[in-house]
Amino acid sequence: MKKYECLVCGYVYDPAKGDPDGGIAPGTAFEQIPDSWVCPVCGAGKDQFKAVE
Repeated sequence: MKKYECLVCGYVYDPAKGDPDGGIAPGTAFEQIPDSWVCPVCGAGKDQFKAVE
């Protein structure tokens, strides 16, 4: 699964880790995260993330 980086603050969403504090379980692909989820660091929306290798 690809990692996704926040274009606003540089936070990287790692599917292997998820975002437990945000209610996203480890192993959750970025595409499966609800659209209402926001970056846990800066609050940017999912549309502010891009895939990184």
